[in-house]
Amino acid sequence: MSLNPRLVKESFSVVEPHADKATAYFYGRLFAENPQLRAMFPPAMDVQRDRLFGALTRIVWSLDSPDSLAAFLGHLGRDHRKYGVIAEHYTAVGSALLATIRRFASDIWNHEIEAAWVAAYTAAANLMIESAESDSGVSPAWWLAEVIDHEQRYRDIAVITLRPTQRLPYQPGQYVNVQTARWPRVWRTFSIANAPRPDNTIRLHVRSIPGGWVSTTLIRHTRIGDQLLLGPPMGTMMPRESSMRDVLCVAGGTGLAPLKAIIESIINSGRRPNIHLLYGARTAEELYDLPDLIRMASSFPWLRVLPVVSDQPSFDGMRGHLPEVTQRFHSWAEHDVYVCGPSAMVNETVRRLQIDGVPLSRIHRDIIQGER
Repeated sequence: MSLNPRLVKESFSVVEPHADKATAYFYGRLFAENPQLRAMFPPAMDVQRDRLFGALTRIVWSLDSPDSLAAFLGHLGRDHRKYGVIAEHYTAVGSALLATIRRFASDIWNHEIEAAWVAAYTAAANLMIESAESDSGVSPAWWLAEVIDHEQRYRDIAVITLRPTQRLPYQPGQYVNVQTARWPRVWRTFSIANAPRPDNTIRLHVRSIPGGWVSTTLIRHTRIGDQLLLGPPMGTMMPRESSMRDVLCVAGGTGLAPLKAIIESIINSGRRPNIHLLYGARTAEELYDLPDLIRMASSFPWLRVLPVVSDQPSFDGMRGHLPEVTQRFHSWAEHDVYVCGPSAMVNETVRRLQIDGVPLSRIHRDIIQGER
């Protein structure tokens, strides 16, 4: 059975406008037919629904890019080990997914479209299963980590240092899923804010959000000596070691975390590109990591840290919103660019950089989602 990306994409475009209803139907169908699976999921399903549709959207629109799709599905398969997912579960998920697409694309549904979806799902599931099985003999499903430092940097921001009990292999720019004892089965993603260290410690920059179960627990109820669970590192926003270009980093809020790790890795590599870091927040108080960034810049003259504040007229420095601020400088067209922060900031920054001549292939982006 051969893949037919066109039919999958055309039928999925009919489902996309009904994302909320479709995901609710999917989980209702899955749990009705397989009630034993409900215990594997968190009590509240809102974030889970968003993640499901986000992953499905990425898979569907990547069907014409087999290499990037295989890499994403490999990461996904390895990450699902922490939930206790096994090969048999993919059959149940596939059945519920096919029923969902059939229902919400009923006006155009036919045997050819159904065959296309079966082929696409089978290929994706097999890749995830194979990745999980190959990873099971090499890495744990999750890592236990001890909190060894907890710094409250602002009323809703903390920097937390962890020491995993086993070596956690990761690349600068990646993130991990975190689970606390207070909220079993609830995982939230946070970027690792440092390059790999000999002592195996990692730092997380955490901002609590209203109603955020994990972020609020990490900010208000986590102490030195507590233990957390970490999922396998994920993400593809990593520095290109072979590149000799200068670097622009644009960080909004705790979007600084992965960019700081990338900058550290460049410094540690021995390369000496010019690095500009535009570090933005609403007020000067929210520039929670500025002292450490200034320390880094003092020991690495090729790094220039430029704090930017948007909502404080009295700030004695650069003021404005990050997307607009990037256009106040000379062209970034010959730079490697890394952007991380809230989705609106990231999308607008990327749009303006492209207009100013930066090729999309040189722009590496990540969006703070959920409680990350």
